[in-house]
Amino acid sequence: MESEIIKTFDEHGNYTGTANREEVHKNGFWHETFHCWFLSRERGKNFLFFQIRSKDKKDYPDLLDITAAGHLLAHETVEDGIREIEEELGVTMSFVELASLGIIRNSIITETMSDNELSHVFVLVFEDSLTKFNLQKEEVAGIVRVDLDDFEYLWFGDAEEIHAEGFVVDHYGKKVTTAKLVRKSDFVKHVDSYFQHVIERIREILK
Repeated sequence: MESEIIKTFDEHGNYTGTANREEVHKNGFWHETFHCWFLSRERGKNFLFFQIRSKDKKDYPDLLDITAAGHLLAHETVEDGIREIEEELGVTMSFVELASLGIIRNSIITETMSDNELSHVFVLVFEDSLTKFNLQKEEVAGIVRVDLDDFEYLWFGDAEEIHAEGFVVDHYGKKVTTAKLVRKSDFVKHVDSYFQHVIERIREILK
């Protein structure tokens, strides 16, 4: 995976060449990613779905993150990014079912890497149940959903924890129901402006 070749850009979004994934994160090169948020509507409420990253992941193990996401390889188009949904979640769909939230600049800086992304972000209004997911266990340990209003209040308001519900996959490959309280520390730390843009655009689409 570290040897994947992806396109690189400068801070203004101008194409600069290609590099492998390890070089991109080591040097902080801007690069393209594909993000898809699943959203469901039930009893007048909107629920945002998060994947639980596998405990074996090199980066951000066990944390809650975007429903499906990944790097766009150098030879891929944005439309090709839909493969991430099928690979990680086992859900098949066509690109036309997704609604674009735009391209969002998104940076996560840690002691070991500088992950500067030009993220092509989409939302899917998901009407199927949690049973439809067939997770790639090496990547995803489970799926939970949270109320969109609650998540906004957690990230930008005064809430210290919110309710999340869904399932995890046990050692036997069986889905086990889970419900728990989660804090900001349980999520991958995308920049505030990323979450703000996602929430605002989703609300516009829901009008």
